[in-house]
Amino acid sequence: MNKEWSELNKTLQTQIKKKDSYSDGIDTLIELRDQIMTTVNSFRNDLTRDDFDALPYINADGYHSKNIAYSLWHIFRIEDIVAHELIQGDEEIFFAKDYQKRTHSPIITTGNELVKEQISDFTKQLDIDELYSYISDVKAVTESMLKALPYADLKNKITEDRKERLSKAGVVSSDESAIWLIDYWCGKDIKGLIQMPFSRHWIMHTEACLRIKNKL
Repeated sequence: MNKEWSELNKTLQTQIKKKDSYSDGIDTLIELRDQIMTTVNSFRNDLTRDDFDALPYINADGYHSKNIAYSLWHIFRIEDIVAHELIQGDEEIFFAKDYQKRTHSPIITTGNELVKEQISDFTKQLDIDELYSYISDVKAVTESMLKALPYADLKNKITEDRKERLSKAGVVSSDESAIWLIDYWCGKDIKGLIQMPFSRHWIMHTEACLRIKNKL
């Protein structure tokens, strides 16, 4: 794991636990995300369009078995879904700004249900410029939400109404490789969601992207 990202992640996990260091923890989280975004944005300059769809580790176990376009889609669909369906209870950026049409995506889900060539068949249809617009919008809106989130809300659990809302939205596939996400997310409090989809999840998939890039 990138040592600087790892250290920032450890620091923010400690900071958000206490009220007097919580705001510092959010600042550390945003610093971590900014650093990772530098890497994410570098892919646009360093990779060809075909590179985004390449599956050099197609038969491997692990996040690097995917491709880079999929990984970016997956990170930010999950963040959008969790932030809006579960925490805010409002409309996802994906729908509010018509990103299915803009990205030319055949799916609205996180993509967990896709395997091997299904992944590249999916990502070859994506408009990468619009995918990056979506990434930028999701990041900005999530961070605005985080800055406004009171420390007292961190222990809030996801309500049954929000869980039902998520189930009905159709943004998590009913396939067994994806449906577990609903119980997983809804079993966490707000702090737990900050500690995974908004931070550690970014690290894991971006490091997988770097491994893919280095193989190309």
